[in-house]
Amino acid sequence: MCGRYVSTRSPKDLTRLFGVKDWHSEETLDPNYNVAPTDDVYAVLERTSRGSDDEASVRRELRPLRWGLVPSWAKDPKIGSRMINARVETVHEKPAYRRAFARRRCLLPADGFYEWQRLKNEQSGKARKQPYFIHPVDGQVMALAGLYEYWRNPDMEKDDPSAWLMTCTIITTEATDAAGRIHPRMPLALTPDHYDAWLDPHRDNADELRGLLTQPADGHLDARPVSTAVNHTGNNGPHLLDEVAW
Repeated sequence: MCGRYVSTRSPKDLTRLFGVKDWHSEETLDPNYNVAPTDDVYAVLERTSRGSDDEASVRRELRPLRWGLVPSWAKDPKIGSRMINARVETVHEKPAYRRAFARRRCLLPADGFYEWQRLKNEQSGKARKQPYFIHPVDGQVMALAGLYEYWRNPDMEKDDPSAWLMTCTIITTEATDAAGRIHPRMPLALTPDHYDAWLDPHRDNADELRGLLTQPADGHLDARPVSTAVNHTGNNGPHLLDEVAW
């Protein structure tokens, strides 16, 4: 799974990197070195104008979404905390994700992600979990493949903007390379030449869409041990990325 990641790029950088035309400065998020489930995160997505299905009306946006997908049919939005990841092997057919996979796909910009490896102390015999920061060797932004969904509070009027909640999830696959030595699952990503096709809300062929998904940084990842301070969601800051001895 992908349970924590890092997202520190500025909206100015993200709009340039992803060709975003629609962004509102009041939706700016602070750099986050310890993104956790239910946090607001930046997402790049494409939507058509209300009441239109014309390809010319599609606009690319940078929006803050809550991490943890809440299906439109959910009775309680708390379900989102358990739906931070969707497995690529089944995402196109699972009831919670298949509609979003067909029409509501997004990219979640990241500097890297954290995973934990279970290690055993040879002297004491006790086990502990060592966190690692996994990131592209070249330092480029990762475009994690995601889905987004709308949920409406049934106790509020439909026309009330505050009645709507937009949430997202990260698609994962079997881990390889540096990530595979630490944890069996890892997030999927897209290369820049696949951004347009993935975000296009008019594409709905599941096989073609799954074919766009690749290993982050084409497998060229580095992993370094970091402080267990990242274990606590209240901790944040660039010091969390510092390498430690273990």
